[in-house]
Amino acid sequence: MQDRNARIYAAIAAIPPGRVASYGAIAARAGLPGRARLVGRLLGEVPDGMELPWFRVLRASGHVAMPPGSRGFREQCRRLRAEGVEVVNGRVPLSRFGLDGNLDHALWGWPDA
Repeated sequence: MQDRNARIYAAIAAIPPGRVASYGAIAARAGLPGRARLVGRLLGEVPDGMELPWFRVLRASGHVAMPPGSRGFREQCRRLRAEGVEVVNGRVPLSRFGLDGNLDHALWGWPDA
């Protein structure tokens, strides 16, 4: 496995339960800014036996990338909701659930300003 692939997989694995990240944020955390499409490609090529929280990776807008209503879309939404992530119409508010979201909200549940 190439080093860049390992860095991307490590960045995905590091997303904690109840949080999400965009493809671009994962690329940046892996030291590959601007390589969001590479993250998406690698998610589709995960080596056998490697378990990743794939469902925590979203578009930069906070939307699930799979076609609405598809089996994968429903599964991703189900898994996110099971971790307490708010998903409305296939979109997660990144300001509250993203890796760089509002810490006060994460701790205290205060509404966004």
